[in-house]
Amino acid sequence: MVLCPVRPPRRTRTSNEATGATRSSAFMFPYFIMLTFCGIPLFFMELSFGQFASQGCLGVWRISPMFKGVGYGMMVVSTYIGIYYNVVICIAFYYFFSSMTPVLPWAYCSNPWNTPDCAGVLDASNITNGSRPPPLPGNLSHALNHTLQRTSPSEEYWRLYVLKLSDDIGNFGEVRLPLLGCLGVSWVVVFLCLIRGVKSSGKVVYFTATFPYVVLTILFIRGVTLEGAFTGIMYYLTPQWDKILEAKVWGDAASQIFYSLGCAWGGLITMASYNKFHNNCYRDSVVISITNCATSVYAGFVIFSILGFMASHLGVDVSRVADHGPGLAFVAYPEALTLLPISPLWSLLFFFMLILLGLGTQFCLLETLVTAIVDEVGNEWILQKKTYVTLGVAVAGFLLGIPLTSQAGIYWLLLMDNYAASFSLVVISCIMCVSIMYIYGHHNYFQDIQMMLGFPPPLFFQICWRFVSPAIIFFILIFTVIQYQPITYNHYQYPGWAVAIGFLMALSSVICIPLYALYQLCRTDGDTLLQRLKNATKPSRDWGPALLEHRTGRYARTIPPSPEDGLEVQPLHPDKAQIPTVGSNGSSRLQDSRI
Repeated sequence: MVLCPVRPPRRTRTSNEATGATRSSAFMFPYFIMLTFCGIPLFFMELSFGQFASQGCLGVWRISPMFKGVGYGMMVVSTYIGIYYNVVICIAFYYFFSSMTPVLPWAYCSNPWNTPDCAGVLDASNITNGSRPPPLPGNLSHALNHTLQRTSPSEEYWRLYVLKLSDDIGNFGEVRLPLLGCLGVSWVVVFLCLIRGVKSSGKVVYFTATFPYVVLTILFIRGVTLEGAFTGIMYYLTPQWDKILEAKVWGDAASQIFYSLGCAWGGLITMASYNKFHNNCYRDSVVISITNCATSVYAGFVIFSILGFMASHLGVDVSRVADHGPGLAFVAYPEALTLLPISPLWSLLFFFMLILLGLGTQFCLLETLVTAIVDEVGNEWILQKKTYVTLGVAVAGFLLGIPLTSQAGIYWLLLMDNYAASFSLVVISCIMCVSIMYIYGHHNYFQDIQMMLGFPPPLFFQICWRFVSPAIIFFILIFTVIQYQPITYNHYQYPGWAVAIGFLMALSSVICIPLYALYQLCRTDGDTLLQRLKNATKPSRDWGPALLEHRTGRYARTIPPSPEDGLEVQPLHPDKAQIPTVGSNGSSRLQDSRI
């Protein structure tokens, strides 16, 4: 079975405005609709796709070579995500190291970086009867304006000390050396854990997938006992039906589902390629998808109970308590940790949890890129030097992440998050679904799944793959374009040139699909364009299961395999937990049932 690291709600993806304070209640209904009709079906499709062929996100496109650009698009998306996601991990490392102190540095407003507007939960001067601030002088308008200016010490620690946030995306300022050092640490950890590939990283996932529940449960118990927690939870659960009609809410829901489940990254295909051929990936897809998204909802209860308390303390609405984007994970949660006894200990555990969750995702991203490179080159030298390929990818990721540790780094991180890995995921999944169902043929694919699992995909999935999922994705894309709004970070409006860069990043992954299609058409044999198109879209001779023992029915070979095919009969290992195989492009595959 494929184990996917569970992620908290939405972007970076530790938070986002969709599950953040401004859109939470309007987000729940679209979230579950997208999960049911897009998330789970496409999750199952990618798992079955990779498991059937035992190939990565490039090798699987022997099913229809003209659409191999979809695999390259997945690699581009994984590259973008891998660059900025490790920056989020490095910030978690920074908070982890900062928690090694008797008093958390964001607990009080008495630090040099704090402003007069700081209102700390633990500051005696700001607490009356244990929770609320003293009445504000002056008329109601003045009091309201003053109240809305209040900020928590954790928010000021985040913006004014950790980031030293600049006033513009073009003003990089200085590179924050502490963050740079933590970025180096995070990349070294990722590389060391992937030296032996998925065989080593897969064992770590068992711990990284279970430990977060312990910390979340502790925070939930503490959060619901705070004054104002019920208000925050009700804000989280109460539907705002007027926002349901906004295309951006549905687009955010789709983006969250695709990101949370890992659809269109290439990671699901890559990890599923290491499964045993007859592994029940249908069961895995349903269980993992529901568990993953249920955890996101559970984390929402935790954070909104805390936001409700902070809103009660500051005397403001829940929607005005915390930052959007990654600030929610590094503002609201740290604020809650100061309320626990022995708060530095719980802070260490919480940020250790974030590090583990981030590393689990990063393992998948890096392995996707490395596997795709090794499979594509496919010669003996690169198979033996896979460790050096992993090192090269890690070094490149570190160098490209340096600008994100500057004072303007958070602006660029959110720009990449909103554009480079947002609607492009939806486009890639839609094209993948259409190419498999209508180019390769749904009857052929259903027969492949039946040969692999012993039963065809359920009727619900067949309908979703052929009609529902592509239609929903298409209409969301159309209405998202119609109701498009430029990106903002709190009150900061991104300049036009920055938004243009964001669109270029988004297009850089999608453009791989038509460019490679044209390239494939030019190099395919055929006297007419129609004949070239037909030859470019039909499956390659080596498409099918990697092991000859699984190539039955229409995949059965009528002639002995030639050395050029790269297919060899491999003796089964006595221990059936591991079966060495050779893929159709000559790249070795170690199918480990524990992954």
